[in-house]
Amino acid sequence: MQQIVLPIKDSNVLKEVQDTLLHNFKAGRRNYTVFQVGKATLLRVSDVMKLRWADVFNENGTVRQNAFIHDQKTGKANLLYLKPVQADLLAYQAWLQDNHLVSDWLFPSIQHSDRHITEKQFYKIMSKVGDLLGINYPRVLQSS
Repeated sequence: MQQIVLPIKDSNVLKEVQDTLLHNFKAGRRNYTVFQVGKATLLRVSDVMKLRWADVFNENGTVRQNAFIHDQKTGKANLLYLKPVQADLLAYQAWLQDNHLVSDWLFPSIQHSDRHITEKQFYKIMSKVGDLLGINYPRVLQSS
């Protein structure tokens, strides 16, 4: 089974997806921030999930201006400009503190904060969003 993620081209649907991620899940703030970071940086889901706290935040808790990573799939160096998601990251940081979640991972699992959420978990979240909104998102292709 292969996940095919297509861009959301309709701004109204995009807003509905963002609102659903934020308000319809226990970890809504985390899910929303994953989506926003992915949208702003154009990273693959696998690369977003593997971001660490220190990649994005300075020691004093402020958001870095840029993050430097290597793409997991290609090994290529990638410089991420974080200003477009700075407010989202700060709101997420407050949510983590309110929920007493401490992890080296930027997007930890709620049950196991020593691990990050997996691609599979996030695809399930996005599939649930698609179900709630009555859209087929993300698309799943069966390989034969």
